[in-house]
Amino acid sequence: MSTQDQARALMVRHQHMVKNREHCLLSRAAAEVGMPAELTIPNSNLGKADSERTHYTPNQVGLS
Repeated sequence: MSTQDQARALMVRHQHMVKNREHCLLSRAAAEVGMPAELTIPNSNLGKADSERTHYTPNQVGLS
């Protein structure tokens, strides 16, 4: 596997992890306010970087 292929695989895996983390957090928030989770999550925005907010790593996110 070339260096470019490894870098791409790492990037894709990271993006997938971010998408899953955001989905989980949004689902929990929706459940807390009594909304059905499947109606609150716009799939087009999940996992995409938002330049207006601070990016976080898994170390900075507490999971309960």
